[in-house]
Amino acid sequence: MRTHHTAYLYAAGLALMLLFACCKPDPVEDPSLKEIELSVPAHFPKPVIPADNPLTQAKIDLGKKLFFDPILSKDRSVSCSSCHLQANAFSDPRKISLGVNNVPGTRNAPPLFNLVYHKSFFWDGSNPMLETQALFPIEAPFEMNLPIDSAIARLKRHSEYPKLFAHAFGDSIGVSVKGLTDALSCYERSLLSTTSKYDRFIQAGFDSTVFTPVEWKGYKLFFAESAGAHAECFHCHNGPNMDDPEGKFRNNGLYLYYEDLGRYNVTGSPFDIGKFKVPSLRNVEYTAPYMHDGSLPTLEAVLDHYGSGGQLNQNRDVLMGNIILSAEEKQAIIAFLKTLSDPGLLTNPAYAPD
Repeated sequence: MRTHHTAYLYAAGLALMLLFACCKPDPVEDPSLKEIELSVPAHFPKPVIPADNPLTQAKIDLGKKLFFDPILSKDRSVSCSSCHLQANAFSDPRKISLGVNNVPGTRNAPPLFNLVYHKSFFWDGSNPMLETQALFPIEAPFEMNLPIDSAIARLKRHSEYPKLFAHAFGDSIGVSVKGLTDALSCYERSLLSTTSKYDRFIQAGFDSTVFTPVEWKGYKLFFAESAGAHAECFHCHNGPNMDDPEGKFRNNGLYLYYEDLGRYNVTGSPFDIGKFKVPSLRNVEYTAPYMHDGSLPTLEAVLDHYGSGGQLNQNRDVLMGNIILSAEEKQAIIAFLKTLSDPGLLTNPAYAPD
């Protein structure tokens, strides 16, 4: 009798265990580890994210913390944000950026937004992807001047970073060069500028009433083609990002002889001397000074340069030539360029340090 009673109790207990096991809720998935997509308007191409570095909120948050932290510089005085200020569309208002110990760089720091659409990085296109680009400013003597191994060692000793890396990447990657560059790249890819007045104009079916009369006049000067009677800026700046969609490099006759040889430093071809990446004109209102060396301080100076045709050096682009524009027409073009401004980029709390 006892044996039957014991067997009954065992069976009942087993049944209860199975019941609780079946009813036990699945572990709650951490939403910060879920792969996310970048949301852009219909007139932008779908962003392409590297398969080996999908976007997650955990990686974006870690990348943001690293971006604003001077821990990645030799003397802990400079961060990525020191030369890429959100108030300036993540560009530098100085002609040339200064690294540790105020060592001057060699070029004007470009703005950081819509990088997911870029085909190369740096003014000379010397780096093909964000993940590898991130290493250069950390190690460059005139920027952060810190060997990458030293940077990783610092992060491993930090009170917070090991836990943040483990959360974002798991133990297989953790605090590592790949973890560092992947996180920074995820944050930088998340920086989007898609809500300017110009975007509203496109979304309204190119309705001219979105613009003021002077902005509309500037738009027509920018895009019309008429043998020198218009600015014809669209030859080099077009597409949703208002840069060269094909990622071309051009010589705009800024100098007769270039100290910085530009794309030549990458290809070694004499036909690439003085050629630089065509920048986006989005947020150009916020990103002065202009050109690869910050040599033109204002938009008026830029238009004067293009109006003059520039210096006739050996590689000056065939599209360069004297453009006759009145003072009123120049101001109309500048008014249109300001419709490319996206004030939200400058204040978006998702992009700012926590």
